[in-house]
Amino acid sequence: MSFIVAIDGPAGSGKGTVTEALSKKLGLVNIGTGSAYRCVALETIKENISIEEKDKIIKMLDNLNIDFKIENGEDEIYLDGENVTTRIRQKDVSKIVSQISAIKEVRIKLNDIFKKVAKGKNVIMEGRDIGTCVFPNADIKIYLDATPHERARRREKQNKEQGIEMTYEEILENIKNRDKIDMEKDFGALKQADDAIYIDSSNMPIDKVIETIEKEINKKLK
Repeated sequence: MSFIVAIDGPAGSGKGTVTEALSKKLGLVNIGTGSAYRCVALETIKENISIEEKDKIIKMLDNLNIDFKIENGEDEIYLDGENVTTRIRQKDVSKIVSQISAIKEVRIKLNDIFKKVAKGKNVIMEGRDIGTCVFPNADIKIYLDATPHERARRREKQNKEQGIEMTYEEILENIKNRDKIDMEKDFGALKQADDAIYIDSSNMPIDKVIETIEKEINKKLK
């Protein structure tokens, strides 16, 4: 039997940081859905496939191998055996990832993979539609939010730490565009599940966000 924690929210709301921290603290398996979509976007770029060539993108998924590993206490993402943890955060991937994730067939394929990985495990997953589409019966659902400007500030700081060059203005524009695309998807749109706990992290230290969600998880586990 699985215990599922679903954390949804827009880009830069802190989902990844919170999920990573809680997975280590509580021993939950962290399945990085956003990273998986970024891997598909990266492979699309590597194969020189246009974003309009949906049939080619869908066919490409048949031979795609995405793996999640913990190395030296850190989550690492591999695409066809290559460590792409930093590469999938770069500008060209960020520019098309929302369009990739808006393709219904891509979401269905990856959702099937996520469900198989989570079977029989205690899992924490973050994304856009985990509590509404992937695991509508999750034991705990969190919707983590923040203002676009705060999210852009956080992403700018993260990019600098990873050596990724993007201006604040570029990041903010990218985030606003992603929000629009994510919320208007025909399948798997970003929205708060009816039974999700809403948390606005705009003015909350990350430790407080983690503590708040941890309390909700522990209440359910007990």
